[in-house]
Amino acid sequence: MRVRDVAPGVVEDMRYATANNFTGARVPGYEAGRCWLLKPVAEALAKAARAAEAEGLRLVLHDCYRPARATAAFVRWAQDATNESTKAAYYPNVAKASLFAQGYIGRFSSHSTGTAIDLSMQRSDGTAVDFGTPYDFFDPRSATAANVSPQARANRMKLKAIMEGAGLRNYAREWWHYSLAVSGAAAHDVPVRD
Repeated sequence: MRVRDVAPGVVEDMRYATANNFTGARVPGYEAGRCWLLKPVAEALAKAARAAEAEGLRLVLHDCYRPARATAAFVRWAQDATNESTKAAYYPNVAKASLFAQGYIGRFSSHSTGTAIDLSMQRSDGTAVDFGTPYDFFDPRSATAANVSPQARANRMKLKAIMEGAGLRNYAREWWHYSLAVSGAAAHDVPVRD
C-alpha cells in the first residue's frame, strides 16, 4: 500500500532513491522515492502520523519497503574494503569490516517484507528534530537508549512513544527503525515505483 494514500501529511525523504545515503549512490531497486508498506503497517504508520501531528510534528520517512536487490547491494558495499568514500559521514568510529557483526548491515532485512520503516521527525515549520545522530549513522550513539544530549534523548523517547502507541516496535540499535510483526510477510524484490 502506498503510504501517502493513508498518511498524506508524512514527508517522504527516501534516501536510497538518491545518492544521499551511506553507499554514496542511488541504490538498485529504488526507481522512485516512495514509501510502500503492507496494509497493516501503513495503517499503523498513519495512526502514528496523526499522533505526531497532534503534537505539532510530522513524520519524515527515509526507508520503507526495500527490494531484496537493495539489501544485496548493501552487502556487496559492506564487503568492498576499497570503497570508504562515505566513512566520515556515516561510520567514522566503526570499521567497515565490522558492520555485519555489529548489526548495522544484514544479509536479510525486514524492510524487504514491507513491515519496517526508517524515519525521523520535523516540526510543523519544517525544522528537523535533533536526535543526536543522523539517520543511518553506524555508531553506538545511534542506539535508541545511547548517551546523547538530554534534548536528543527526549526526542528519541517522543518518537518511540508515538510509534509504540501505534503498535510499532523499535530496533534498539537504531533510533530510527521501527517494524510491525505481520503473519506470513515474505521478502520481495519488486522495484520501488511511484
